[in-house]
Amino acid sequence: MISVRLPDGSAREYDGPVTVAQVAASIGTGLAKAALAGKVDGKVVDTSHLIDADADLSIITDKDPEGLDVIRHSAAHLLAYAVKSLYPDAQVTIGPVIENGFYYDFAYKRPFTPDDLAAIEKKMTELAKKDEPVTRTVMPRDEAVAYFKSIGEAYKAEIIASIPAGEDVSLYAEGDFTDLCRGPHVPSTGKIKVFKLMKLAGAYWRGDSKNEMLQRIYGTAWAKKEDQELYLHNLEEAEKRDHRKLGKQLDLFHFQDEAPGLVFWHPKGWTIWQQVEQYMRHKYQVNGYQEVKAPQILDRTLWEKTGHWENYRENMFSTESENRSYALKPMNCPGHVQIYNAGMKSYRDLPLRFGEFGQCHRNEPSGALHGIMRVRGFTQDDGHIFCTEEQIAPEVIAFHAQAMEVYKDFGFDSIDIKIALRPDNRIGSDDVWDEAEAALRSALGACDVKWTELPGEGAFYGPKIEYHLKDCLGRPWQVGTMQVDFSMPGRLGAEYVAVDNTRKVPVMLHRAIVGSMERFIGILIENHAGALPLWLAPVQVAVLNISDAQSEFAQGVADQLRKSGFRVHADLRNEKITYKIREHSVQKLPYILVIGDKERDANTVAVRARGNIDLGVMSVDALVERLKQEIASKA
Repeated sequence: MISVRLPDGSAREYDGPVTVAQVAASIGTGLAKAALAGKVDGKVVDTSHLIDADADLSIITDKDPEGLDVIRHSAAHLLAYAVKSLYPDAQVTIGPVIENGFYYDFAYKRPFTPDDLAAIEKKMTELAKKDEPVTRTVMPRDEAVAYFKSIGEAYKAEIIASIPAGEDVSLYAEGDFTDLCRGPHVPSTGKIKVFKLMKLAGAYWRGDSKNEMLQRIYGTAWAKKEDQELYLHNLEEAEKRDHRKLGKQLDLFHFQDEAPGLVFWHPKGWTIWQQVEQYMRHKYQVNGYQEVKAPQILDRTLWEKTGHWENYRENMFSTESENRSYALKPMNCPGHVQIYNAGMKSYRDLPLRFGEFGQCHRNEPSGALHGIMRVRGFTQDDGHIFCTEEQIAPEVIAFHAQAMEVYKDFGFDSIDIKIALRPDNRIGSDDVWDEAEAALRSALGACDVKWTELPGEGAFYGPKIEYHLKDCLGRPWQVGTMQVDFSMPGRLGAEYVAVDNTRKVPVMLHRAIVGSMERFIGILIENHAGALPLWLAPVQVAVLNISDAQSEFAQGVADQLRKSGFRVHADLRNEKITYKIREHSVQKLPYILVIGDKERDANTVAVRARGNIDLGVMSVDALVERLKQEIASKA
């Protein structure tokens, strides 16, 4: 007898080996029809998988996250099947699942066109409707190599040939198409119902620029039509909100070839920057941080001591002068240790909190650069806390509260918290890492929050808490960090005099809330579609006159608002008022004031809020009070 234990705690007994599909059928016809795969003892398998010993089993349907992966994996194979049906001379290579979809790379004698893409998607729909079974077979490696060579699939044969000799490989067939794959796959093509091909791109064979260029077809697939429609809608929204387009439209910043990955900030963009920086500077001050400034360039020997030269050199810009090697700092922490070391510290001085809006440079690959989201020169709201081991928990708890307050003020309420654990390439002993990781878990536990853990994704010098905020489209962005570092202070000779008059090495906490200022501003721009809240808007109010007869009064209103602390633009041009209103509306200004003879004579202004909302006529004093309340509330 074989016992199959189900998620609800029940167990089913079978006389002999049984497939996942048979178990599903024994439970009910509805589940049998919905089954896409199974999870046997924690491993996702095909519904045809044979259970020949006692096991735990979950039936995977399209309601499970694993089910969506199986659908997308199968859709990639359906794509290859369609391409081979339409273009038999095309060669298939690899087709993995990616976030929100899949892709497949092909070698073909000519470039695919948008018309080809439409034809391929149509063929995929036809093949899915045929509901052909997807079957798995196992073949010895060398036999599989010979098979794929015999059908002209040289790339597939090369992949299989790289597998160790003597091993078997699994093949999946649907109709007359057979592909190499570990699986699992849906039981039949009819399970793939909601998909769309998205775009064409180039890709080097095996990701190596020395190899030939292949053609990559991207697609998306979903369990439900409404899920795909929402995804496509969000893609359209993301396109409208692209910070690069809005940066140009709103005259915020630009890039040029002479400075790849470096930002030219225009007055309006720099105004946004200043609002974010001054807000964060205030947070520094009220939370006990002392602002410092360290050099941009430091001698190579210092980077060797910190471990950066060994572990991070490929990302650093270096230079030489008078036979000495230097590096442009990729991070601020070594400079802060030098400031700490400038005088002997006592335990009474700890915790000591330094903050810096420190400019860093990292040699990012040109292909990875993306507007102000991914640059080579960036500034962090960087801070470092020097403390004792006993002070780690209260400092992390205080930082967490501070970070959550900041995110709320910027309009982000959905925050995921993660702990990135020790990577393979690291400094420090396992005991030190154990202590550092335990300290972060303990502190977050005291904050009464839930978190997930990311094995292998910590910095080379220590684990870190990551704060991932979600924008209005549900997209996650990793921004803030809190990192425990037991290694770098000792490497750089940092000490303090303890209670017992001995010398001890302080713990160093690396912390940032918004992270890269450039990237955070890009997130803000996209989250608000360029229509920033009043307190962040580069121009808060535009004052418009209808004719020259109101110019003097309009200028006086603008001056009064500036004296009250607002950022104001007075548009006194001799243009039609409808033209001026439309022009400033496109610039997404929070408020537009219109002044005609009636408003001038009554010492009032006609107020329009963003979105063409008519707020009626009010006095300037009443408007000032309204604006101040809105700014104070961070609405």
